[in-house]
Amino acid sequence: MKLTINTSFQENTSSQNLLVFVDSENIQNASTVYNIKDLEQLIEATQFKAGLNETLNLLGNVPVHSNSALIGLDKAAELKPAKLAKISQNIIKSVQKKFKHISIDISAIPAELHYLFALSLTQAAYGYDEFKSKKNEFILEQIDLIASQSSLTDEQLTFIGAVQRGQNFTRDLGNCPANICFPEYLAEQAKALAAEFPDLLKVTILEEQQISELGMNAFLAVAKGSERPGRIITLEYNVNADQAPIVLVGKGITFDTGGISLKPGPGMDEMKFDMCGAASVFGTIRALCEAKLPIHVVGAIAAAENMPSGHATRPGDIVTTMSGQTVEILNTDAEGRLVLCDTLTYVKRFNPAVVIDIATLTGACIVALGKVLSGLFTPDDELASEINQAGEQSFDRVWRLPVTDDYQELLDSPFADIGNIGNAGPQAGSVTAACFLQRFTREYRWAHLDIAGTAWISGAGKGATGRPVPLLMQFIANRVKTNG
Repeated sequence: MKLTINTSFQENTSSQNLLVFVDSENIQNASTVYNIKDLEQLIEATQFKAGLNETLNLLGNVPVHSNSALIGLDKAAELKPAKLAKISQNIIKSVQKKFKHISIDISAIPAELHYLFALSLTQAAYGYDEFKSKKNEFILEQIDLIASQSSLTDEQLTFIGAVQRGQNFTRDLGNCPANICFPEYLAEQAKALAAEFPDLLKVTILEEQQISELGMNAFLAVAKGSERPGRIITLEYNVNADQAPIVLVGKGITFDTGGISLKPGPGMDEMKFDMCGAASVFGTIRALCEAKLPIHVVGAIAAAENMPSGHATRPGDIVTTMSGQTVEILNTDAEGRLVLCDTLTYVKRFNPAVVIDIATLTGACIVALGKVLSGLFTPDDELASEINQAGEQSFDRVWRLPVTDDYQELLDSPFADIGNIGNAGPQAGSVTAACFLQRFTREYRWAHLDIAGTAWISGAGKGATGRPVPLLMQFIANRVKTNG
């Protein structure tokens, strides 16, 4: 979907619909700008108060456009990004099957929120119908934004378009069923992306023989229970850049049964979303290729399927990781940290400036933060501040949780260097998971994003959200700005 920004409604436009936001404390301003006929009578007849999302159809009373409406913001000065997102969803839902091209006057929205409104429009304009016999029939192709004054630029809209395509790619991968999207499929997606952007992207795929030769036995402990072999996939963007890369590591468990520590049946279908960390890395790399940002980034995917079988790892098994540390696998459903720990060791070869891993890692994080904020873990205060700022700028927010040595003793094992779950039961489950990963990241700057609550939504509107692609892209863009 294309977005444009103009200071006024364009003559001879092909726009089929004009929407004008109005502040409840200054409804008449719209009449001044668009010379709306009989607005006072319409307001009186309909008792229009310009409440949040309240709509007033103008019935041909606007000279510049016969098909137009006012949309209320309530008190615009008190508008918050979450409310803007809901407004965006309502607009897209009402127009995406009716019009190819619409215009929206956003002058009443505070200028500092224009960027987030534009971004939220692109996020709302998504549908997944790959496996439906009846398609969505969305026809919306372009939105012209109008603002008498705005900080929104064409460059920002280009960036938003890149984020949209990356986020949609992430959502497509997340929504794809596990009988299609398995580790080899993700490897093929990486190859296809490299073929699309051959000058920007280098892809390397490690198969299980190579993984074994590297001593990545924690990874293999998860992968070996499945008929589908695991893969370690790296996508190196702007490989010739003369700078230490940002490395993004994604958990790619394409389906998680829990292994021998089998999950309960209800809701297990949603375990196809357990690869959304990997999907977000794919989406961020695609967005980077679209935006062509001048920065060196490596995406690393730990792709495996966690299944129960005669070959599956048993609770109590001990493996030696690539780092040389031994792990007692107390629960095979704590598999994400096993595939990640070896991958986090592997990426040291890139001499990273910083490493961020992204994983649907713990149900405990959902208990702590719900579906609103992603969990952020890092011992690095400066890095935490950078990530938090990017989250606020993109409205893809995080909340920092502790990862301190006080929790490390909960991972002690009498038989190995470390257990893969805490020895105090459910206490601080998301924290002990992060502490586990920390033991493999002490040689570089590192942060962990637990997106178990934010990577997808359940219920009637079930589906992948594409988070945290907006956060990651904003973080990278901020680094480009700082270093450029």
